[in-house]
Amino acid sequence: MGRFTEETSEHSMFRSSVQGFIQKEVRPFFQGWEEQGFVSRELWEKAGDAGLLCPQVPEEYGGPGCTFKYNTMVIEEFTGEGFIGPVNNFSVHSDVCAGYLLSYGSEEQKRTWLPKMVSGETVCAIAMTEPGTGSDLQAVKTRARREGDSYIINGSKTFISNGQHADLVIVVARTGEEAGAAGVSLILVESTRRGFERGRNLDKIGHHSADTSELFFSDLEVPASNLLGSEGSGFGALMSELPQERLTIAVASIGAAQHAFDITRNYMEERTAFGKPILKFQANSHKMADLKADLAVGWAFVDQCIKQHELGELSPANASIAKLWCSELQGRLVDQCLQFFGGYGFMKEYEISRLFNDARVQRIYGGTSEIMRELISRSL
Repeated sequence: MGRFTEETSEHSMFRSSVQGFIQKEVRPFFQGWEEQGFVSRELWEKAGDAGLLCPQVPEEYGGPGCTFKYNTMVIEEFTGEGFIGPVNNFSVHSDVCAGYLLSYGSEEQKRTWLPKMVSGETVCAIAMTEPGTGSDLQAVKTRARREGDSYIINGSKTFISNGQHADLVIVVARTGEEAGAAGVSLILVESTRRGFERGRNLDKIGHHSADTSELFFSDLEVPASNLLGSEGSGFGALMSELPQERLTIAVASIGAAQHAFDITRNYMEERTAFGKPILKFQANSHKMADLKADLAVGWAFVDQCIKQHELGELSPANASIAKLWCSELQGRLVDQCLQFFGGYGFMKEYEISRLFNDARVQRIYGGTSEIMRELISRSL
């Protein structure tokens, strides 16, 4: 793909290794994963062996100590091949969960979990959303009650990426009696704990190979040392880490949109009507020109945000703009591209139909487009 403006030889080598991994370990098995609703556990271990998981983790915690651009290159190469489902679950593990441990974990927590996350031995999830609580994280009802040297957790979560495979879950729970943000904390929960229950693997309209689950906690006891950061600091931690999550969603959206554009252009060059390729009709070529322009703008802004993030300068507003623009672009682009396929676009056997379904959730998770607009408006 190579969409970012600055590429070193190290970047190119890493991209090539990701591309090779996709061709060997993903493409031959992808359709089977789509049908069963989750990737094989072996994929996580193979990705760890290949250095695709948590590339930003420092060497002292078992990682390669790369910059965050390497994280985004993994996303870009997977989505550039049309495999947005699996890489979004990789991203939750590498780009979201690992970030919380790096920023707020104790030394013991980091040394215990990060090496296993890098290797793929431990799959991590973060449990924010509840049946009655989506983007409003101040309203979580899952409770973690302190009893001596332990927390007792009760509650439920839904739409949890990696829920079926997760060995470790970062649970957003209410530890205090204060209303709103003040009483929210983050707690590490091992899936082997008594009282931990996985619900069903949710049946989604897209991202079929990415497991998404309900999770239940019933009088689940963890040691107080499983607290991530300090008690009551959870909401602040969430707000500080969400810009990175939204940036990765923007990268996934622009990469998937680019792939949809590329396969559509190829189809339009081959498909004929009235004796000529449908790309040669001005009405069609002008619509594709608009989409190409939108993609160019999206790539440029995403690249700018990645640079800002590596410098520690990415603002919540810019992350929200990237997420809003790229996910909305992806939605309208795949809709238009499916239209160019005509009746074949409505057939499941054509990739564009899957890309159409996969695109829809990008405007929802990580903060809906409506929430993004609200956040951006605060910076006016």
